Amino acid sequence: VPLVETGGGSVQPGGSLTLSCMASGFSKSIAWFCQAPGTARQGVAAVVGTSGTLYLDNLKARITISRGNATNVMYLQMNNLQPWETGMYYCAANSDRFSYSLLRESWNYWGQGTKVTVSS
Repeated sequence: VPLVETGGGSVQPGGSLTLSCMASGFSKSIAWFCQAPGTARQGVAAVVGTSGTLYLDNLKARITISRGNATNVMYLQMNNLQPWETGMYYCAANSDRFSYSLLRESWNYWGQGTKVTVSS
């Protein structure tokens, strides 16, 4: 399942970004992961089915994951970004099952990532 992420860029602390992930077809589950320099890739949020969502607890107040009207597109809106959230953001998908998990090993397909830099 080819995945293409867009929407990364540079933003000042406290700013917002919306990332997009486009899949080649409908996937039952799609997720976002973040990998800061020198750290492991960490699950941020997932959308399961058409409307189920899963969030990393400490980010839940500042991020929103959703599917677009075209259900092969998924968005991650991030508000009040902080410098430690700088990193590569990856889209992941499971085309054939509902995955209520933010563990990296639970996801089969990955995009190439989009870079987010939070800096003043």
